[in-house]
Amino acid sequence: MSKEKQKSPKGPLNGVRVVDLTAVVMGPYSTQIMADMGADVIKIEPPGGDIMRNVSVGPEPGMSGVFVNLNRGKKSVVLDLRTQSGKMTLRTLIEKADVFIHSMRAKAIAKLGFSYDEVAEINPAIIYTNCYGYRRGGPDADRPAYDDTIQAESGVASVQQSVTGEPGYVGSVIADKICGLTAVYATMMALFHRERTGDGQEVEVSMFETMAAFMLAEHANGAMFDPPLGPAAYPRAVAPNRRPLKTSDGYVSALIYNDKQWNAFVAAVQPEWATGPKFATLEQRARHIDNVYALLGKTFVERTTQEWLQLLQSLEIPAAAINSLDDLFDNPQLNAVGFFETVDSPTGRIRFPGVPTGFSQTPGSVAGPAPRLGAHTREVMDELGLTDDRE
Repeated sequence: MSKEKQKSPKGPLNGVRVVDLTAVVMGPYSTQIMADMGADVIKIEPPGGDIMRNVSVGPEPGMSGVFVNLNRGKKSVVLDLRTQSGKMTLRTLIEKADVFIHSMRAKAIAKLGFSYDEVAEINPAIIYTNCYGYRRGGPDADRPAYDDTIQAESGVASVQQSVTGEPGYVGSVIADKICGLTAVYATMMALFHRERTGDGQEVEVSMFETMAAFMLAEHANGAMFDPPLGPAAYPRAVAPNRRPLKTSDGYVSALIYNDKQWNAFVAAVQPEWATGPKFATLEQRARHIDNVYALLGKTFVERTTQEWLQLLQSLEIPAAAINSLDDLFDNPQLNAVGFFETVDSPTGRIRFPGVPTGFSQTPGSVAGPAPRLGAHTREVMDELGLTDDRE
């Protein structure tokens, strides 16, 4: 059962105003989370709109599914920042904002007249978050970047080669979304510091450096020691035989990891190969992990998916069926916790994937439908006491 969106969500960011100059995925995903947590997000769009408005199927032009989900609950204000009137309106918005976030390269935002120094002169307490490809100070600072670019440069595509035999992208815009999450937590840390000190500051979130840190969290491994103790890679994650296990009628995901789980599995299934000394402890299995996966693969074909799931779950070994993306919309766990939220929008009812986190005092919720292009321009102009120069 989906739950109806509350009329007045009061999340932990209630009262925070965000001026959002982001587009595509990274920045909008970040500000979508802020909106769901109660922030008043004003999305500034050029006259042609965010390019994501037309990248996938939608109920009407300019309202693609990707855009509608990433920009739900925001206010769309159309400003032509090439004009003085557009710049003036943005400066007025900045005066009363808590956060200014953009996804332009440093030179581009500076050319418009909205670098950090220029914005901080208008509002010294503002949190100014940059979202772009590469950190300033390096030779790549002014290069453009998309998710595929960063997957290639940060090692994601190379890790896929270790597993499949050739470089490949993950089937999700993982770099954009991880960097969007990073922009959320970095902005919130800066807001927390401001709450304690009153000081605003500039925040820099770059895709390449963020994904390099993300990939090297486990993959730095032996390469981070001086002298190196081995190559950069976490062996279990790149083992060629690490894949869903084929059963007699399908596939199952199972990770028989620690010694308690391993011993319970061996006692219940009694595979002859599992009694050798190289499988006795987690440390020994880790040294031969690809061999372990290969032997498990030969064992799992002997039973059905359901038989394995029942057995492994009874042993408290993490195991799951292989869901498709469409399966998620009918998932018993997601439906039981009210994960999906149904919202009425100008284009019809929408069943949104909802807020994944819980708060006992200030829960967030889907902030509302995504806006048509410029839907809130007049409303915001009236609030600021300005005239919509498009009229």
